[in-house]
Amino acid sequence: MDIEEEIRSLQLDSAEENNGIVNLEDGKPEVGKSDKKDEGDKIDEVPKQEVQPQPVQAEEPKAKDKEIPAVQDEKDDLQMKKRHVNVVFIGHVDAGKSTTGGQILFLSGQVDERTIQKYEKEAKDKSRESWYMAYIMDTNEEERVKGKTVEVGRAHFETEKTRFTILDAPGHKSYVPNMISGASQADIGVLVISARKGEFETGYEKGGQTREHVQLAKTLGVAKLLVVVNKMDEPTVQWSKERYDEIESKMLPFLKQSGYNVKKDVIFLPISGLNGANLQTRMDKSICPWWGGPCLFEALDSVELPTRDPKAAFRMPIMDKFKDMGTVVMGKVESGTVREGDSLLVMPNKHHVKVVAIFIDEDRVKCAGPGENLRIRLSGVEEEDILSGFVLSSVESPIPAVTEFVAQLQILELVDNAIFTAGYKAILHIHSVVEECEIVELLHQIDPRTRKPIKKKVLFVKSGAGVVCRVQVSNTICIETFSSFPQLGRFTLRTEGKTIAVGIVTGL
Repeated sequence: MDIEEEIRSLQLDSAEENNGIVNLEDGKPEVGKSDKKDEGDKIDEVPKQEVQPQPVQAEEPKAKDKEIPAVQDEKDDLQMKKRHVNVVFIGHVDAGKSTTGGQILFLSGQVDERTIQKYEKEAKDKSRESWYMAYIMDTNEEERVKGKTVEVGRAHFETEKTRFTILDAPGHKSYVPNMISGASQADIGVLVISARKGEFETGYEKGGQTREHVQLAKTLGVAKLLVVVNKMDEPTVQWSKERYDEIESKMLPFLKQSGYNVKKDVIFLPISGLNGANLQTRMDKSICPWWGGPCLFEALDSVELPTRDPKAAFRMPIMDKFKDMGTVVMGKVESGTVREGDSLLVMPNKHHVKVVAIFIDEDRVKCAGPGENLRIRLSGVEEEDILSGFVLSSVESPIPAVTEFVAQLQILELVDNAIFTAGYKAILHIHSVVEECEIVELLHQIDPRTRKPIKKKVLFVKSGAGVVCRVQVSNTICIETFSSFPQLGRFTLRTEGKTIAVGIVTGL
């Protein structure tokens, strides 16, 4: 049996084993879904060919052929049973996202003691002693000076059952577009909340990033959320059960309102990102006698993911590109499987390309399935002919490329109490696309009780309304309808630095 037949037989076995997986989109009040969605959102665990993991720095390394070991053989591939999960860390600025991410990498052995000591000294020299763990996740010197994450930091760690890619999203409101790009690649989210007196309230109040990040995460398809109440060791908190319960009681109604099924899709747990309490091992009862739940690593391992179909048409939105012995593109596989030697299309420009090499983290592999973050070296296209937002697509079933589409929108809050009508302009964020758009026509208003269109003609709507409309974009973009392909059919509209609406594509 050759390697491809072996992979196919394993995919079939895996599909049978995964029949009992819970559908994560339950409880989402969206119109336009059909039974096709279940098939479009399936992800099977394709066995991946990998070498043994090595310590990974937070920066994205560029692989060079000379440094890459030979592609693993069939035997290594069959031993690789671990599932792969993308986790985005979201939350208000200064909640402790980067510090928690850095501590996870340290505890899981991805960063050595010497590096930590170097960062500790660097932070002390800048009178920023408590920031040293965040330095692991920071992507550049500017972020260390400011103490703010700007770009989405990326790193990798493993537990016994799972390989994780951490996406450390910025919390500052000026960098929400970067947070959107991180969340659009994620399978699950870790919402970091500060328990420190006053900090939770600032993030949760109107205009705080806790609220906006939750709404964006749900819209971008982050269906499962781990809410970690951080800084529980802080002097104003001291592992107080009352403070933890107060935060949980305020967050639950908001999470429910944002579309999360709080019983199935949300887990709360207390942690301290700075000293690592309740991250890799369970809380010591002498410190926190009232907590009997899991630690963060256990909670991450236990999260069930929706399945995606490795045999579906190939789709990989391109997040970034660079030159390295050819043209290399980066992105997350949303469906289908890619193999070395495959012929693909770069849409919407219809460039025919050939897959020269595939990389997961630093390892070169022969094939990769849905959910994997890849770097793919292509031949047949120049780096300058590719833009972020283009989609690598199968030749037999290319992704649709459009300049206009029909969408169902939920208006959140319009800037300066404006009205939403034909001619309204905003910035559209859909998968890795960021494009100016204009509302061409309002088709129907949505009845808030029945969630069905009202037949009466509508000329404008205000904040809080649901509406079906036609949207026009300035350049051709690649999208799918939500009912057939949820990951590439959900979007947000932003204007003047605020998210004003979330929506799904209902017609092309």
